[in-house]
Amino acid sequence: MSDENETGKGATGNKVAKRIFINNLDSFHGRNISKFLSNCVVGASQEEGGDEEDAESVDSDAPVVVKEGTYQIIGTMSDPQAPKPEWVKYVLDSSDRTQLLEHLVECDMVIYDITEDPNAVDEAAWAIESMEAELEHWIGQKLFILVSSVLTWAKSKPLDPAMRRSEEDPEIPFTEDDYRRRKPHPNFKNHISCEKTVIKCGKTNKQQLISYVVAAGMTYGMEESVFHFLFKSAWHGQVDALQCYGTGENILPTIHVKDLAAVLQNICDSRPKTRYLLAVDDSQLTLMEIVKAISVALHNGKVRCVSREDALLVKDLENNNRPSPQADFDHLLVNLRMDAVYIKESMNINWQSEAGIVENIPALVKEFKETRKLQPIRVCLLGPPAVGKSFIAEKLCKFYKIHHIKMKDVIEEAIKNLERSAARVDAPEEEEEDDGKAQEDSELLEKINENKQENDGRIDDEYIIQFFKEKLHSKMCQNQGFVLDGYPKTYEQAKALFVPEDDIEELEQESKIPQYDKLIMPEVLASMEAPDEFLRDRVMNLPEKLIEGTHNTEEKLNKRLTIFRENNTEDVTVLNYFDELEVHPYVMDMTKDKSKEAENTVEHLKKLVGNPRNYGATAEELAEEKRQEADRRMRQETMEREQRQRREEEELADMKRRQEEWRSRLEEVKREEHETLEAQSAPLRNYLMKHVMPTLTMALVDCCKARPDDAIDFIAEYLFRNNPQVD
Repeated sequence: MSDENETGKGATGNKVAKRIFINNLDSFHGRNISKFLSNCVVGASQEEGGDEEDAESVDSDAPVVVKEGTYQIIGTMSDPQAPKPEWVKYVLDSSDRTQLLEHLVECDMVIYDITEDPNAVDEAAWAIESMEAELEHWIGQKLFILVSSVLTWAKSKPLDPAMRRSEEDPEIPFTEDDYRRRKPHPNFKNHISCEKTVIKCGKTNKQQLISYVVAAGMTYGMEESVFHFLFKSAWHGQVDALQCYGTGENILPTIHVKDLAAVLQNICDSRPKTRYLLAVDDSQLTLMEIVKAISVALHNGKVRCVSREDALLVKDLENNNRPSPQADFDHLLVNLRMDAVYIKESMNINWQSEAGIVENIPALVKEFKETRKLQPIRVCLLGPPAVGKSFIAEKLCKFYKIHHIKMKDVIEEAIKNLERSAARVDAPEEEEEDDGKAQEDSELLEKINENKQENDGRIDDEYIIQFFKEKLHSKMCQNQGFVLDGYPKTYEQAKALFVPEDDIEELEQESKIPQYDKLIMPEVLASMEAPDEFLRDRVMNLPEKLIEGTHNTEEKLNKRLTIFRENNTEDVTVLNYFDELEVHPYVMDMTKDKSKEAENTVEHLKKLVGNPRNYGATAEELAEEKRQEADRRMRQETMEREQRQRREEEELADMKRRQEEWRSRLEEVKREEHETLEAQSAPLRNYLMKHVMPTLTMALVDCCKARPDDAIDFIAEYLFRNNPQVD
């Protein structure tokens, strides 16, 4: 390297930075591994407790703080237009291999990941072979690490099947010592060839080039990788059950991406003698167990198996924004029992998820949401009847892709669920799985029906609040968020709805501050206000078809307004509850919004809520958006063409009209000019007829008679002699 203090120790003996090359810094592995290593002090994994500090310093949203003596990161990007990560020193151009090789030989360590980008396989083989050819041109030892996939083991035969006492006994797991017996998946033959090339090149001159192959299990954590489509599908909650490909009995070797980065850190620090390493956690979970855990944590806990043939037709993997959906599919169907003996016994790793996905699913879900910025949006719209709460709530829900929570819908859905659950009481085959819930729901449904009969078809607040709590705590509302439409209506309802599940009295006594359920408390509270007369006029001006079957008839509206004003007097209002919690409402005067369809109010609320916190539009919605945009553009072009044609026709007609008018005026001018000339020439004609023409006539007659040689001279002489005005 050009800078001596980057490769060894400084003058004081302190650790100094070393340079690491990592390919595809914008990939899942490249991004997370590079960020982890950029916070690792050189040699820290060999010191007691040193790795713990490093592991805690790579939170996804934490600002990057460069510490003294850490690894310096350089590398390439799969997308040249992508911005450079802030923890990366500089980015190289992978298309210029001559320049790339110059930088590779200047680095202390080179890490090539071939698990995500198939094109990286050839580049990694080229890189190690080119570095081997340049051995004589550098001083000191270089380190080359190839991060490969466990699918290079996918077709390996189980070890010692005769040692199993029965079919129920688990297979003996593969370890690093078995790597020479590995057989690859048909789609990963290039990967195993690259592995062999790396191992071979590292044996040429170990004093100058030492190489390692790390067969990494399916990585998870952070924004997720192979399992992202499962997390995304569960988070959206748009399917009845999360899909499990195949029977789900296959065992998947897995590892958290931070734990994989910790393995690479240990290799860089200690340079172990074992050249081929397995990087997997201790879980040895089946695909079904993983899918079930994700479904329970983010969805409804239901799982549905899909055959391998049908799985190829599923769009989830295609819409996963992954470089190779087919490779992800191959990973999910692999069946390998593996034990990373070396890294567990010989490496100093502060495990992020040693027990695997199932044991750490709460932390993984939290990590997934924070990294993807999938935070729920909670809004509450309050105000008198007919002020426009439902209309505006629908617009907000459509824009933010969150759920519209209306009292009527909540009650109807809760009653249907109770009826569906109560119907299982007479199904003895489901009693064991039911754990008595069907019987409880049946009894609750009976109480509600009795309550409705006693209250003229209405349900007490006690049950309605229970329904609202269940709805707001549901996975769909906790994942995406919600807009509460006009509820709670009173102070008592608000206090009962937002009370936490724990003992409220004990909590309030300890904190001396009113407690509330933070999972369902609205972030944005808007109070939409308007006088009764304005609301009545507004309803009267609505089309009749919008009023039919609603509560906005004249009689019902007046009754609802009366109840609302009684529940919200000057001294007691539902807003008092939120004021006590320091959750202050945004008061919006709806009489001032003169925009069409309350656009000003909607835009103001969007500014209060902020940007969407979800995945955005789906592929289908984007396609529909493009189609609508194309239709809109076509209509716009057609309208502009018609306007242009109409304008041209109007201009042509106007030009013809002006030409006709000009022609008419020209003829009039000519006529007037002719009449003027006629009038002006009359005296002259009279003079000529009286004084000139008689003499001229006689001159012409005499000229004809005389026939002189020069007729003009003759006539002139005659006129001169016979001029009547000459004496």
